[in-house]
Amino acid sequence: MNQRLFIGGTWTEPEGGHYEVIDPATEATVGAAPEATRAQVADACTAAREAFGPWSRTAPEERAAILARAADLIRERLVPYTELAQAETGATTGTARAMQVGVAAARFRRYARVEPAEWPIAPQINEAGPMGKAGVVGAVAIRQPVGVIACISSYNNPWANAAGKIAPALAMGNTVVVKPAPQDPLSVYRMAEVLEAAGAPPGVLNVVSGASVEVGEALVASPDVDMVSFTGSTAVGQRIAEVCGRDMRRQLMELGGKGAALVLDDADVDSAVSGIGTTFSFYSGQICTAPTRILAQRPVHDRLVERLAAYARRLKVGDPREPDTVVGPVISRAHRDRVESYIELGRKEGAVVVAGGERPPLDRGFYVPPTLLADCTNDMRVAREEIFGPVVTVTPFDDEEEGIALANDSDYGLIDYVWSADVARAFRVARRLRAGGVGVNTVARNMEAPFGGFKKSGVGRDVGSYALHAYSEVQAIVWPG
Repeated sequence: MNQRLFIGGTWTEPEGGHYEVIDPATEATVGAAPEATRAQVADACTAAREAFGPWSRTAPEERAAILARAADLIRERLVPYTELAQAETGATTGTARAMQVGVAAARFRRYARVEPAEWPIAPQINEAGPMGKAGVVGAVAIRQPVGVIACISSYNNPWANAAGKIAPALAMGNTVVVKPAPQDPLSVYRMAEVLEAAGAPPGVLNVVSGASVEVGEALVASPDVDMVSFTGSTAVGQRIAEVCGRDMRRQLMELGGKGAALVLDDADVDSAVSGIGTTFSFYSGQICTAPTRILAQRPVHDRLVERLAAYARRLKVGDPREPDTVVGPVISRAHRDRVESYIELGRKEGAVVVAGGERPPLDRGFYVPPTLLADCTNDMRVAREEIFGPVVTVTPFDDEEEGIALANDSDYGLIDYVWSADVARAFRVARRLRAGGVGVNTVARNMEAPFGGFKKSGVGRDVGSYALHAYSEVQAIVWPG
């Protein structure tokens, strides 16, 4: 079936035709995605602008009820949605079910929880000045919706990533135009169906897709867009920031990562191996928060490399629909070639491939084996650039100060990690890392904790209540006491 665009509450035929969505595990066609034209992107932005006034004035409880119904509908359709997510992304069954579709439902449910939009500020006694007489002045701060939000989501997790933008934006009274990643847009259209069924008014959510860069460019440049929320590469984020900067429009950017994992000399090596090993298996390494740059203090370095290599070799690579598969494919042929080029670059730079490195003997699909590159230095490109695949580098260091310096010597600063048996030591090191988040003896995340990066890893913070802050403006109202 050919998918249609969703504009102003209407399922609309794309004027740019359709393009194929490919299953990265089998190379079969999943479906035909619509190619929007610039004019249709403009129509979607106009629809969102017209819907903004009524939606922003809707009671928060009514908006919350729609989000709650959407969460219920996603759970009711868990099986077909999981199958679609798996076909589009190549995720293993458990990952597609729990971490993609399941997390999307949880995020709609989370933002169905109404939170105060205003809070009082302590009265202040002012001295007489040019603006008025002396006296007590009261104030209240109110969170107001930003307006029309352009949400551009990533290919590695179309369900959870798009839901993490749509749900808090709608909860705050904004309207949204979503541009899904071209590799796996069909899941986002299912979200549009869910919100339509849940009672979202026409124009509140719009979805426009396309394989051409023109779709995203038209969306970002639209005069009807008040804010851009983007997840993707730093290079594209920089281009978006340039366009938004001309009109002083808001941005929320989750960009690249090259997570440093400091394994200190007193660390539980097995625990570190287990945590770092998720880089190989989780989304086949296609995750910006992965600990891909291992910095190992010399007393534990050799044991860590040996056990991490053994861990990587045990992971089954193959069809993600098979229950014992741990590592599925990367998203596309082009991306597989890119990841393989980095492995070859690592060899040329002097790294030693101690696990993986060779394409698996599979007839179909875009597979890269879990690959461990040892004897790396921090100036190698494989240790500095985001590879976005199941590839980990290991660099030794002598003392704590050197380890911290190596971790901070990066253009990125999204999530770093510290392993140490001494929790006080680990926290001391964590506070010195230039990253938006630090995991101490864990790679798990707290879904109420602020999420975002330092340096070229992004702008702003979201997740939990911080997402409500990100998709709102603060207005102060002041009056004489």
